[in-house]
Amino acid sequence: MPEIKNIIFDLGGVLLDLDFMAPVHAFRLLGATGSFTEFRETLKDPVFRKLETGLIYPEEFRSNIRAKLGNPSVTDEQIDQAWCSILGSVPREKVSFLLELRKRYPLYLYSNTNQIHIEYFLKRFYSEHQFHFGELFEKLFYSHVIHDRKPELSGYEKVLALSGVHAGETLFVDDFEENIVAASQVGLNAFHYHPGMELALILNQEMK
Repeated sequence: MPEIKNIIFDLGGVLLDLDFMAPVHAFRLLGATGSFTEFRETLKDPVFRKLETGLIYPEEFRSNIRAKLGNPSVTDEQIDQAWCSILGSVPREKVSFLLELRKRYPLYLYSNTNQIHIEYFLKRFYSEHQFHFGELFEKLFYSHVIHDRKPELSGYEKVLALSGVHAGETLFVDDFEENIVAASQVGLNAFHYHPGMELALILNQEMK
């Protein structure tokens, strides 16, 4: 591996713990049936992709969810609670690792996310760690803000341009293989993280 000068992290599944079954159970309680309870497949629905790239606002997303549930009485709060139940916490050991790592490298974040999730996550992170998540990074790139997402090559190119870093000097860490493949295609040094790995030990080994 060439000399690494920057690191771009994914959020969910790498830094942030996720529970894909939690929203399945939560939406079932709101009346979801059939394929809607297969959450990974559900996320491929255009309404989720549009929310993730900022093409629709949360209000339109919630209206679509009510229609899919066939339950017009479901409140915004109930939808948001079910939708955000997938989000866990960033473990303290990972926060400590990032605080140390940022002394050695400029850190960046590139996440496929959405306005509802990120607002919930940022509040929760602050309540758990008593400082703002953004303090860990030089810049944060959220798909709904830059209107692009992984694994689209245009998304990586946009992040590289906005951050001003060079792909060949940058390590990209993600938990989805398709995102790793795409990152490699734009010249990034990609590391495939698997949930449960010891992030500090692996990155220290990779970057020796």
